[in-house]
Amino acid sequence: MKLEQLLTEQANPASASIDSLPTEAMLGIINAEDRRIADSVQQEIPRIALAVDGIVAAMRNGGRLFYIGAGTSGRLGVLDAAECPPTFSIPYELVQGIIAGGEGALSKATEATEDDPAIGERDLIERGFTAADVLVGIAASGRTPYVLGAIRKARELGALTVGISCTPGSELSAAVQIPIEPLPGPEVVAGSTRMKAGTATKLVLNMLSTAAMIRLGHVYGNLMVNVQPKNEKLVDRAARIIAQAANIEYSRAVELLKETGSVKTSIVMAKRNLGRAEAERLLQSAGGRVRAALES
Repeated sequence: MKLEQLLTEQANPASASIDSLPTEAMLGIINAEDRRIADSVQQEIPRIALAVDGIVAAMRNGGRLFYIGAGTSGRLGVLDAAECPPTFSIPYELVQGIIAGGEGALSKATEATEDDPAIGERDLIERGFTAADVLVGIAASGRTPYVLGAIRKARELGALTVGISCTPGSELSAAVQIPIEPLPGPEVVAGSTRMKAGTATKLVLNMLSTAAMIRLGHVYGNLMVNVQPKNEKLVDRAARIIAQAANIEYSRAVELLKETGSVKTSIVMAKRNLGRAEAERLLQSAGGRVRAALES
């Protein structure tokens, strides 16, 4: 499909005269268009769920999650990957983001490399990608050669591949096992996919990583029980999580945290009235999942 035929490249009638409007009216149009984004993502939930289950299965067997993209798409993937370790206390290598042009492209646009599929393949292999891993290709247009090259290599290796694009029937969707196509429509500024398409992509990435981590036991209820108390703010957050999860006083939560250094262990100790060693044993037997440890 030619670039001018893509949904993401079409002119949006709602914003045709946006440059002539007062500021508040201009922002109203942007906001009205943004409200379409969540609905477009909702339509893709069945396929997002398939991707989450695939990611969880891979991780339980020692695999990792990789994102790859160029420009805005690449930056969004790197951002989601970077935020997983501090949120869920997972190893940095478990979720990785690859962007065309390398780290320099995060702050300065260097989109020239996105036209070369061989570079995408090379960048993927240099990260040590294997058949046990999952690759999520991100391209609003669904036609970025850099991403398609990496996807092609991942499939050759026998890995699970997922595609996120914002145009129907894209090349990327045809190339992957699990295509995800939120369609928020033409941009307020024609072709500026950092706006609606970028937001839709971010929502999907949030779902993929967060739901996978929930499935892997890094969340109890809706609490970040893997938070690491490495500074004053995080110590306070950790104590509040323990107090809420175990229904105990904040002061007691602080005592438990000082004793264990672990939110999960503290919760199991408080809710099961156990000593530290027994709580740690239950958690180990439950694969680190608080709910499973409490129900064992």
